[in-house]
Formats: sequence, C-alpha cells, structure tokens
Amino acid sequence: MSKWPYENEIGQTQEDGCDVLVLGGGLAGCYAAIAAARKGKSVILVEKGSTERSGSAGSGFDHWESACTNPCSKVTPEEIAHAYIDEQSKYSNGIGHYIECREGYDRLLDMESFGGKIRDTENEFEGAPFRDEKTKLMFAYDYKNKFTLRVWGSTFKPSLYKELKKLGVKIYDRVEATGLLTAVVDGKKCGIGAMGMHTRTGKFYVFKSKTTILTMSRPARVWLFDSDLTGLCEFRPFQSIGSGHAMGYRAGVEFTMMEKSVKAEFSASGRSFPPYGTGNNHNTWYAATMVDARGKEIPYVDRDGNELKTVLDRYMPAPGQKFFLKGGVIDEAKYEYRGPETLDFEELMKRGYKLPFYADLSKMPDYERRVIWGMMVGEEGKTKVPILKYYTEKGFDPEKHILQSYGTGWQSANFLDQERQLFGAPGGIITDWNLMTNVEGIYAAGDQLYASDCCGYACATGYYAGRKAADACDNKEIIEYDILDVEAEKKRLYAPLYVENGMHWKELNAAIAKCMQNYCGGIKCEELLQEGLSLLNTYENEMVPQLSCTNPHDLMRTHEVLDILQVSKMIMQACLFRKSSSDELHFYRSDYPEKDPEQDRCFITIRQENGKAVRGEKSLDYYGDIQKEYEKRNQDYIREVSHGV
Repeated sequence: MSKWPYENEIGQTQEDGCDVLVLGGGLAGCYAAIAAARKGKSVILVEKGSTERSGSAGSGFDHWESACTNPCSKVTPEEIAHAYIDEQSKYSNGIGHYIECREGYDRLLDMESFGGKIRDTENEFEGAPFRDEKTKLMFAYDYKNKFTLRVWGSTFKPSLYKELKKLGVKIYDRVEATGLLTAVVDGKKCGIGAMGMHTRTGKFYVFKSKTTILTMSRPARVWLFDSDLTGLCEFRPFQSIGSGHAMGYRAGVEFTMMEKSVKAEFSASGRSFPPYGTGNNHNTWYAATMVDARGKEIPYVDRDGNELKTVLDRYMPAPGQKFFLKGGVIDEAKYEYRGPETLDFEELMKRGYKLPFYADLSKMPDYERRVIWGMMVGEEGKTKVPILKYYTEKGFDPEKHILQSYGTGWQSANFLDQERQLFGAPGGIITDWNLMTNVEGIYAAGDQLYASDCCGYACATGYYAGRKAADACDNKEIIEYDILDVEAEKKRLYAPLYVENGMHWKELNAAIAKCMQNYCGGIKCEELLQEGLSLLNTYENEMVPQLSCTNPHDLMRTHEVLDILQVSKMIMQACLFRKSSSDELHFYRSDYPEKDPEQDRCFITIRQENGKAVRGEKSLDYYGDIQKEYEKRNQDYIREVSHGV
C-alpha cells in the first residue's frame, strides 16, 4: 500500500474567526464572500474542493437565465419571476426568483469586471439573429425578448477566485464543513460559526463568526449509487451531496418541499455520462433540428400546434404569446418533439416516426450550428474536453454527421419511478426576505434554497445573502462556542479511523440508496415510509459504528455518506408529513390518493428540535408582493445600482 502523501494532522485543531463565514465555494459562495468583503467585513470562505474550479460551475456553463435588466431585454423582472412561480403552480421560491430576475444582470456585469467573458468580443457570431450588434451580447431560447444570455462560463470560476484574493477573503480550500455552531442568546437560537476537517491532513477546524452563510449543494446519491460504476458526475461534482442540508437540519434550520420528487438526477450513478454528449433539442442543444432513423425531420410546432417553417421561428414566441422560458415551458410546449418527460411517444409512432432519433445540425444555419456545437457544448458543465474536444478528435463533424439521442430523449440516463431524485426546483431551506433562516445569523443561498434554479440564481442570491449577512454584523460580537459541542463533533468525525476491518462507506451508500428505492419510491404510503425510516435508523445505530477508513480522503467520503443518511431520513419524514398526493410536487401516496386538496396547498416545513422532526406550514404566498417586499428592504442597493456604484 502506498504511503499517504500528506502530513498527518489528525487530532490537531485550528481556530479562526471573522465577521462573515461562507460555507461552500461554488458560485453562490464566491458571490456571497465578495458582497460581504465589499462592505468591509472580514470574510472566511470554506470549500471542500479547490475554489478556483470547484462547484457545479467549475468546468463551465453555457447560459445565464433571467438577466431581465440587460439593455436588450423586453421583459421585466416581475414578469419572469411571476412566470417561474406560476410555472410551478406557486410551489416556488418567489423570494429567490425575484432576486435572480432583479439582480442577475448586475452579477454578470460584476463578472465581466472580474475578467469573465459575457460578450462576443471577437465578433465570431457577427450578424447572427441571437447577437445584439451594439452590446455584443448573445441570447438563447427567446430571440425576441432577449433575457437569457449565452456566456463563456468556463471563464467564471477562475475570475471569481482572483477577485476573492484581491478583496482579501481568507480561503480554506480542501476543508469540508461538517457542522454548525449555535448558542442560545436571549432565549433565541443563533448561529455562531461552524466546524470542519481538512480532507487531506485530517486537521480539525473551528470557525467563529458573527454571521454564517450556507451556500453548498443540493442532495445527491440518495436513490442512486453504484459502488463499482459511479459514472461521470454530470452537472454537480461527486462530492456535492447535500452536506449543507444535513448540517442545517441538525442545527434546527427549517426546510420545505423535501417531499417533492422529480424524475431525474444529475449526479453519479452507473448509468450517467455528460448529457450534452448526446444529440437532443434541450437547453444547450436548443433548438437543434431532430430527425428520425430514416432522416425524416421531426417538425417543431408552436404552442397552438402550428408547424414552424424556419429555424428562426423556433426561437420566437407564438402569436399572442409574450415570451417563453427554456424553449417553451410557459404557455404549454413550444415545439412538437421535446423528450420523454413530456411527450407521448405513442403519438409519434402513430405518425410514422422511427426510433432512434438524432440531432442533425447540418440542416441548421451555420451560425446556429457553430453556436450549439462550438460554444454551447464547449462551455456547458464537463463538456469542453470529454465532448467537444474528444468527439472532434475522433472525427465528428456537425456539418456532415448526426448524433443519436440516446434513451430516445435528452437525458443521459433513464430513471425508474423508485429512483426519483432531487432535481428541478427541489426542496431546501426556507428563508425570510433577508435570506436568513429561522436560526438567527444563519443565511442561505444558491442550491441550499428550496426551488433553486441555475447559475444566475446562485450568483444573485449568493451576493444578496452576502450583503445582508454583512449588514447584520454591525453592532454584533462574536459569541464563544461550547467546548462540549466541539469535542462531540471531533469524536463523531474521527470515529471511523479507530474501527479496524469494518465497513466501507460505499456499502452504506449503496444500502441507503436501496432503502430509498424500496420504501420511498414513486408511490408511497404510511407503512412503506415508516418501514423505510425504521431501516434508516437501524443503519444509523448498527452500521454507522462499523464504518472504517484509513486516511482523510476516505474519512471525508464517510462523512458524506453520514450526511446522505441524514438527508434520507429527513426526506422520509417530510413524506410522512404530507397526508395527500400532489401532481405539482410529483408526490403520490396510495393511502392518501386525493390530489392537492385545499388544506394541503401550502408549504409543509420540517425542522429538527431536540432530536425530533417538527412539522410546520407556510402559505404559498408567504413572501407577499415580490416587488414591494424587495424594494422595501433594498433601497440602498437600488441607489447604488442607479448611480453606477
């Protein structure tokens, strides 16, 4: 066995303090740290990977949604935010979406000032209908309303990293945050910092802070895990598994929509590979020409069923339709062939189309072909090297060749009902208008929020939470932690190092996934959920003490699975709390078949208190009038933006 190449610091403790502590160094975390540092606060950022390229956007992304205030936009932040809310039948985060729509373009301008590329400065696409010749901004999906921008996302994380260093943010790379520190002040629970461990040396860290911001990833590897064929993680890295959810729940933070399930997961499994390595007509590939096995073109239609005659028509709203999102999720489907998540394939077969289907870029105008295959596929998560570079090297030429749409759809793996995952506006932390949780001094942004969205959402909510957390530091002192809390966390984290010949973390991860498939699948009922929760508790009591590892990296993986176990229990309990079925939440119980009854049309919340799950409720419009509530709390920011500060 090779020698561990890093220094052994197991048992050593390092303490540090700051005004604002940011947990997670993805887009949301970087922007949160930048906002707080701009306000003159001392900031610590803790990141499990390497901040310069970590997180879901570390390898890039190709578009930025909801830049509603860009100079070419023909829609308002209010219109698009309400569209998001209505699209999800109000099971949506009105606060987060409005922040995204109102401040998203501001964050893009920030990014440009940091060195990120957001314009076609080389005039590569001069004259294309999706390019504005004056600003050189490029747009996706809706070419009329121009509120979704094509961007060079692979330039973003390095640019953010440089800005963090410039502002003096103290960065702790390769340190996993594992637990929040809290104290009771004047009868109220408050966040006072966090704990963590170095993933290469095993050193233990205590971070004291006046405010803390959770900006980590949504859960993953809950229903799907293959211990031998983990596959290539797609949009989110393998280590992004929902640790922020787990530590937040243990600290008493309130969550909602954790019972929601969506049939897809872009994390690791034996069947996963980069989604944009297959031909399709979604997102990065929108609106690629699709053909069947005989080369017969599958026509696009508008929301009214009228066949679209030109490629440009695919990017325009139908008559009477003001705008559409992501190629047509507003006002019904924008085009005929969409994919297995919405389309009736039997109807296609009746019309004579033959499987398999292919994307045929050769039938598109040159600028559309080049922007899809050259820019979009090159910039989207994990596609620059394994897709664009390797396919090109192997001879793929989009002017001549077609690319099969595997699985007859756009997704890179087919999922069964019992493998429904947290993807697509999933559950998460619920906050107030300051993005503060129910625990005083603990804030949340990005994928930590319920009904989270894409990169623009992460950046906008991250920056917003950063400035609110910074403001809350004024006239506030750092509170000393309870040493017993720290010692208990140390004991929990290091325990697997002292178990010989025990169980490997992969075994427990596989067992959790199987339990969730069997007892928390597509159809649920009281008996199944109770049995599943009991089994997860058995894992905690009997399997967790057997976990064994020999180095800090395996120890980090073990901690991840402990968090996956915590999140799985939370999901089971949230499913037990909802005593009805819901089409909107893709949630079905055989013992409560009534769908969306009026009494259950609300956000059901879950938090932990004294080791017990506590149920709560909030109305679907608890956040009020989004424009009025935002402007009531952000006049200082509005003045800054209007004055170009």
